[in-house]
Amino acid sequence: MPKTSARLLSLLSLLQARRDWPGAVLAERLDVSPRTVRRDVDRLRELGYPIVAVKGPDGGYRLDAGTRLPPLLFDDEQAVALAVALGIATTTGAGIEEAAARALHTVRQVMPARLRHRVDALRVTAVEHPGDRARPQADPRVLTAVGDAVQAREVLRFDYAPGSGADAAGAEPAPPRRAEPHHLVTRGGRWYLVAWDLDRADWRTFRVDRIAPRVPTGPRFAPRELPGGEVAAFVAGRFRGSAGAGDWPCHGEVILDLPASEVSAFVGDGVVEELGPRRCRLTIGAWSWPALAATIGKFDADVEVVGPGELRDAFARLAGRFARAAGE
Repeated sequence: MPKTSARLLSLLSLLQARRDWPGAVLAERLDVSPRTVRRDVDRLRELGYPIVAVKGPDGGYRLDAGTRLPPLLFDDEQAVALAVALGIATTTGAGIEEAAARALHTVRQVMPARLRHRVDALRVTAVEHPGDRARPQADPRVLTAVGDAVQAREVLRFDYAPGSGADAAGAEPAPPRRAEPHHLVTRGGRWYLVAWDLDRADWRTFRVDRIAPRVPTGPRFAPRELPGGEVAAFVAGRFRGSAGAGDWPCHGEVILDLPASEVSAFVGDGVVEELGPRRCRLTIGAWSWPALAATIGKFDADVEVVGPGELRDAFARLAGRFARAAGE
């Protein structure tokens, strides 16, 4: 490779490695003069790379965002990570499978043989859950529109389709929703928008595959403090049935006639305490008392309820229900 071309690639790699580079440091790293660095920067600009000059005592350069995507350089680890991520794009629920497959083919074509062998050795097959095939996927255009509103902190106006179990026959069309969008999250192959619902004056999670954004967006807003401060904890709490960021709304404690080792693998975030060779204490939560009783009932063992009384009542209701089912 000609020396100048090799130096240009090295310069591009350095500019991609961090935000700002003083000109003198670039010259030292490339073992050339500052004047040569300036000429090489001009050559990269002619090739379409948006390199801007950084003002200041030291001066320098920054690889900025441009109007089109120029060729990029990746180190070995970045290239392998990119290929693996594209290979499992079918599990994201973002509707980008075809685009990801094309991108993976493009990346793999230009990889050196040593990296291509590593990527092929890491070939991943995404195994879908039986219910995944019927799961609606988010439209990438909707994801982009919602993400833009989150980034710009602009009120999002959108139509929200009813759930599959809702009876919309003969019903009046629902008015558009208005919300302050705060976070886009993905969970279990679905995308959700965490937002402050302006009409209901409360936090909500909206499924993105049911959102149809309206244009234009609304005014800008000052972001509110999310309950608990962490979006992951907030979303986990909502799916547990909690009103905010928090633990399961129902907690119970029982003693099972099973070894702790046989129970601990199946309790998720529950706590198992060994009481003897074939006896353990289980503290666990669920979104309702009947659900908690049913979760504990999956263990094929005698159960002693320590508390609370609501859990004991839930066991009684389930016992009657199951007895009636057995009688039928």
